[in-house]
Amino acid sequence: MKKLALHWKIMIGMVLGILFGFLALQLGWQNFIADWIKPLGTIFVKLLKLIAVPLIVASLIKGISDLKDISKFKNIGVRTILIYIGTTVVAITIGLVLVNIMQPGDGISQETIDKLTNTYAKSSSITSKITEASKQQSSGPLQFVVDMVPDNAVSAMSNNKAMLQVIFFTIFLGISMLLIGEKKAKPLKDFFDGLNDAILKMVDLIMLVSPYAVFALLANVVVTSGDPDILLALLKYAGVVVLGLLIMVAFYCLLVSLITKKNPLWFLKQLSPAQLLAFSTSSSAATLPVTMERVEEHIGVDKEVSSFVLPVGATINMDGTSLYQAVAAVFVMQVLWPEGLGFANQMSIVLTALLASIGSAAVPGAGMVMLVIVLESIGFPKDLYPVALALIFAVDRPLDMLRTTINVTGDATVSMIVAKSVGKLHDPKPKNWDDNYDAVK
Repeated sequence: MKKLALHWKIMIGMVLGILFGFLALQLGWQNFIADWIKPLGTIFVKLLKLIAVPLIVASLIKGISDLKDISKFKNIGVRTILIYIGTTVVAITIGLVLVNIMQPGDGISQETIDKLTNTYAKSSSITSKITEASKQQSSGPLQFVVDMVPDNAVSAMSNNKAMLQVIFFTIFLGISMLLIGEKKAKPLKDFFDGLNDAILKMVDLIMLVSPYAVFALLANVVVTSGDPDILLALLKYAGVVVLGLLIMVAFYCLLVSLITKKNPLWFLKQLSPAQLLAFSTSSSAATLPVTMERVEEHIGVDKEVSSFVLPVGATINMDGTSLYQAVAAVFVMQVLWPEGLGFANQMSIVLTALLASIGSAAVPGAGMVMLVIVLESIGFPKDLYPVALALIFAVDRPLDMLRTTINVTGDATVSMIVAKSVGKLHDPKPKNWDDNYDAVK
């Protein structure tokens, strides 16, 4: 009997988790979900985050040392950054066009605004987002470059939010290994090669429990989703965001088809476990180990490319989040500050959303921090910030899940394009968790 593919198992887990969540709401089992179901999903996300930094270090050093040529790495780096900037600008533009055509802010009544304000405006979650955005806004124009350089490599590796610092140190180390010569670097290279293989095997083992973890994550999302009446009131706004995200998927598929000459449906099928995990966890960083495993083993991108493109993408490439910024900013202005809907402000949204995506953390909720920075750039009244965030807070979590899925899809698409451009896209060679099990059991 043919084994059920992993992506189908994860999808079944998602559906059952959603259904169980709704059942728990009807039966009043919220505490049961929080005490006995939610911890399973939390442990799973922790396991993925546990191996993210070691995987980046081992994979990136292996990729650089295998290149044996610094100029090749420079070539990959420049192409990666330029393509990421290009796809992000496309995403923001799509969001602005849709929100201006569909005008989702026109359907929001004053009663709904008052209800949202009373429910969310004074919550600690929203005030913390405003505080964090103010802190980022007050920093200098080159602060994100300063933040990329760690003063303690061990400290950087202990913090999943310091991904760019880890990447900087790892690239520095990898290039230094090339410069000391192959003979001297061999012991260190062998160590990182072995570490990379071991970490990828850990990914395979963690993925064995992914259907159950996804069940737990989705059940918890459903029981903590908030007031359904408010969700319905914001349905038009959410619909604009979802439509934009679907257009981005079509855009990625077009790029895959035209540039890499691969079947877009095959691409989506191979990437689907990473996409489904991104949807469940709302974190590009937590999903990164799975994204790397799927792109390398199941899509066929060489490690020299994926080990740089994907970690960088998880940190600076936020196409889904940037599209959401454009829609959310204009939606908030349509409802609360229609006089600010000028062409100059909308162009400012494009630039600020692009720059904010580079410095934003790849964690749940970072999109709302970016939104405050975008609103700040166009002179949005500061006294309306809590109301503005309250206006979109109710549907932020489900939209966060969707836009994270798009972020991961964009990372994988760009890795394929870069790999194709430098001749590093080959036939996939998938591995299973038990490939060497018979030898050690």
